[in-house]
Amino acid sequence: MAYRNLLIESCANLSCRQEQLIVTTDCKHSIPMEDINSIVLENNQSTITIAALSRLAQNGVSVFVCDEKHLPCAVLESFAQHSRNVGVMRLQEKLSLPQQKRLWKQVIQAKINNQAECLMLCGKEKESTYLGGLAKTVVSGDAKNIEAVAANYYFKNLFGVGFSRGDDADGRNSALNYGYAILRGHIARLLTGYGFLPMRGIHHHSEQNSFNLADDFIEPFRPVVDLYVAQNVSKQDLLAPMVKRGLYNLLNADMLSGGQRHSVAYSAERLVQSFMRCCQQTTKELMPPKLVALKQHTYE
Repeated sequence: MAYRNLLIESCANLSCRQEQLIVTTDCKHSIPMEDINSIVLENNQSTITIAALSRLAQNGVSVFVCDEKHLPCAVLESFAQHSRNVGVMRLQEKLSLPQQKRLWKQVIQAKINNQAECLMLCGKEKESTYLGGLAKTVVSGDAKNIEAVAANYYFKNLFGVGFSRGDDADGRNSALNYGYAILRGHIARLLTGYGFLPMRGIHHHSEQNSFNLADDFIEPFRPVVDLYVAQNVSKQDLLAPMVKRGLYNLLNADMLSGGQRHSVAYSAERLVQSFMRCCQQTTKELMPPKLVALKQHTYE
């Protein structure tokens, strides 16, 4: 299983040779393609060969490109990786509206419960208890829009009353956006790898969004980014290299999935696998992640 996530911060040239990615800076680094989960190309002076892009795509590696603010602005995802793409897409399209609404309820409940756990890990027990109670009121399709109510309460209690997600001058928002973009790209990679249409969501349905389904399934993972930012970033902070490395490395942080500790990256894959089972009508339950204290996942 691919496990390495590469952040290219300095000017580099990327090429390939014999199933190895060659990263040339002041010296040459050779990395097996099969070990790479994703790459972030942050330095605008870096170059990459078409041959390398092709081999990375064939190996299912997500390649992120950053803008002048060093935020991911595009991602290369593999196309038609799954051997039975058409069959999987038909299963996805057969999900009825009531089924989609039930799945969305599970996603939102998991998200709010993880937000509650985030507050608890930040020492806000009373606020955490309130959100935990709010999660129980979510109905099919979240018809009462409890997600928005929870988000308004959650961010004000996590970052302070004056915090606004629309404030571009707040360094915490830059960090949140960076972390969310990495998670979104990883989930989109998994969905395409399993043969799903990422533009066909169970809740998000924007005609201008190619990753509606990824935007559905990122929701319960957002609090892992929120927790890191709450513990490591202040309003005045710039998006420093150390912070970006920490956010990117959250793919390797611990989360609970099905009662077991796995990395964030693999927990996302288990969620996608559970969605496959839902589409196959072998279960009605997703396997959303549960937030735990931030810790590097170790493979035993």
